[in-house]
Formats: sequence, C-alpha cells, structure tokens
Amino acid sequence: MLKPIAALRFASVAIVMLAGSCAAPLNDDEMRFADPVANHPIQVEPRAFMVSLEPPSLSAGLSPGDAGRLGTLVADFLEKGNGAISIAVPSGPNSSRTLDYLGEKLAAMGVPRSRIIVGANANDGKVTVGYMGYAAKLENCADWSHNVGYTTSNEPTENFGCAVQRNIAAQISDPHDMIRPRAETDADAVRRTTVLGKYEKGESTAATKTEAQSGSVSDVGKK
Repeated sequence: MLKPIAALRFASVAIVMLAGSCAAPLNDDEMRFADPVANHPIQVEPRAFMVSLEPPSLSAGLSPGDAGRLGTLVADFLEKGNGAISIAVPSGPNSSRTLDYLGEKLAAMGVPRSRIIVGANANDGKVTVGYMGYAAKLENCADWSHNVGYTTSNEPTENFGCAVQRNIAAQISDPHDMIRPRAETDADAVRRTTVLGKYEKGESTAATKTEAQSGSVSDVGKK
C-alpha cells in the first residue's frame, strides 16, 4: 500500500501524463481520420445520360411524354453536357426522315448543330438520345447502429462528415467543375462603362434601389 505522500505524488504524475496525452499532436492517420473531406472524398467519373423514346410519328411527331423526357435531357445537356449529343434511330426506310426530324428539334431547343451526332442502329426499335457527362458519387456511409456516445478515445467516428459530403455531392450542379473550373464569362462592358463614368464624376457607383427593394417589411419601431 502506498503511503499518503507517495500516493499523492503518483496521482500528480498520472494527472500530468493524462493531460500531456490529451494535448499531444495527432499523427497523420488521426489527422486524416478527423478530416471528413479527406476521409470521405467525393469521386467524379464519366457517366452516360440517355433517354429511350418511341420513334416519332412523321405527322404528329413525338408523344407528349417522350417530348417532355427529351426536353429534360436537352436542358441538362445545355447546362452541364460535355462534347456532343447523339441520336440513334432504328434502321429502316424512315430512319433518315426520323434523324432529320430529331436533329431539327434539338437545334430548335438550342443545341448547336455542330454538337449533334446522328446515326442509325438496329437496337430494340427505340430512338436513343444521349450524351456523356460527369457524376459525383460517394461511398455509402458506415454503419450507425453502434453507440457512438460511448468512446474512450474521444476521436471522431468513422462516419464523421460522411452525410454532409453525400449531400454536397448530390447538390453539385456540374460535377465536371470539381475536375476543372469553368472559364470566366465576359465582363459586362456596358455596366463597366457606367460605373467608371460615375466614378470619374465623383458620383455613387451603387445601383439605384426602389422603395420595393429596400428590404423593409414594416414601419413598426421607426421614429
């Protein structure tokens, strides 16, 4: 049995050692484990986006449902598509007319003709329209069934930050931006000239706001 003074010294040393262990810097593995971005990286990979449509009627065109699906695909392509959009139709006597119809339809929807590729196939009698894009994905988060409230190491769990990373991946407009940022758009020359002109005259360069744009929703409390 330790004497009172020896026991006190032992306890003091133990407290100092414990405090020192809490303040010690984390090693590389722990630092990586505590960083949700490094521990749950978002992966970006090429992906084919396609719709399968019934061959359009030469008199009535596409059905309303197919026209809606095609419109959604084209809107996505114009926003985040890379390269060209392709049209493949069943081979047959009407293949050329079908290609012409769909090509003109895509052009009318805003797709540059230089980015439209057409061709015939003998697939399943369907028309296929598609393009190559990019998709962001993340591995499934780990099992949350165990009690994360009990820990003797006080380190983050394996799942730390995983849900946030998955939400970020789901909200990215164009995952290709994570590989290479898109180029800047041209400056507004008209607005730039206006601002510089006001600056040279010593006038305010801020945009004029109307009373409706003031942000005030109530006069309560105003004197």
